[in-house]
Amino acid sequence: MFEIIPSIWLINGKCVRLKRGDFSTEEAISNNPLEIAQDFESIGIERLHLVDLDGARRGEPKNYHILEAIAGYTNLKVDFTGGISTDGDVIKCFEFGAKTVTIASAAANYPERFSQFILSYGREKINLAADTNPEDLKIKIKGWLKKTEIDLYDHIEFFHDRGLKYLKCSDVTRDGVMQGPNFELYAQLVKKFPNLNIAASGGVRNIDDFKRLRDLGLGAAVFGRAYYEGMLKLSDLENFISEK
Repeated sequence: MFEIIPSIWLINGKCVRLKRGDFSTEEAISNNPLEIAQDFESIGIERLHLVDLDGARRGEPKNYHILEAIAGYTNLKVDFTGGISTDGDVIKCFEFGAKTVTIASAAANYPERFSQFILSYGREKINLAADTNPEDLKIKIKGWLKKTEIDLYDHIEFFHDRGLKYLKCSDVTRDGVMQGPNFELYAQLVKKFPNLNIAASGGVRNIDDFKRLRDLGLGAAVFGRAYYEGMLKLSDLENFISEK
């Protein structure tokens, strides 16, 4: 089943949007992330990607209170990400209501630790974020502020061999600029890792992009800016969900 997953990006408790992950382009969208989440829930969306940008920059989650509010006042399955690096962080995320966590920096910096997370908490609860610039296919971490020398495909292969089931991959050059997803990259990932449930992130403009990603064999697509700028409307999303 193909799933569309809205993202809410948080800085200082506010919902914001960025272009290509550049913090200098920060624009506040709303002071009420819960209200936005409830709007998504009202049309039948079941899962939310909640991004703690403060946590990503500082190396530990900071917006647990927003996670707790959304988990407590909606039935959305919240996937929480941003600065999660220790067992204590993972446990706390689940205690505050996350159904799953997505981890990027810790997986790159401490691969054996991340592998242990998959074993300890289960492959249904621990997701890998592998974010890259297609010019070099190197992994980017810390809210995309830092480039590593880790090859995208080697990185995914390492965890695939250790039980990974869910992958979110972003082309950071497409994020927040609505130029369309990197379909070629996602086609390659599906071909190389047919057993992974892969979520595309970055560049979604419209319902046709969702359909094309679905037809490529992806498991999900994460979207944000197109909705916040009015290119995707709640009614469009509701119709797409009902057609599946």
